Amino acid sequence: MGELGKRDEIVRQATVRDLHEVIDDHARYWGERDLRSLHVCALVHEFPETSLVAVGDDGIRGYILGFVTPARVAYAHLIATRDDTRGTGLGRRLYTAFATAASQQGAVQLKAITSPTNEGSISFHRSLDFEARLIEDYDGPGQPRMVFTRDLSQPLS
Repeated sequence: MGELGKRDEIVRQATVRDLHEVIDDHARYWGERDLRSLHVCALVHEFPETSLVAVGDDGIRGYILGFVTPARVAYAHLIATRDDTRGTGLGRRLYTAFATAASQQGAVQLKAITSPTNEGSISFHRSLDFEARLIEDYDGPGQPRMVFTRDLSQPLS
């Protein structure tokens, strides 16, 4: 894996074309998990300020799709980094850009969810000082989820 960093990378608003590119290369971001159905174009259309991609000279390296709720919670619906960019701090940079955009819209808290077995996501969110709690039946009967929250009064570091 080459040394990838923020020097040759920009974080910008995602386009529908970007979303289609990510879906076409889905396995590079999600491995064996098929999450293509969660990549909803309406997020890019309706929440452009908080639908972001990190792009380098080698294409889309990562992305975060989310929105700010009326309760001023910035919900991160999806965040992913390409397999060859993991460990470069890209996920943190994406979350920082998302938090900045969400704060400009009045958000006071970050929120994300994952399955209780997604150890990578749990570890990543904890490294960003998210509080994590297991909520039974969050996604319906027998569908527990790890729910992450983080106050935006403290910057991501």
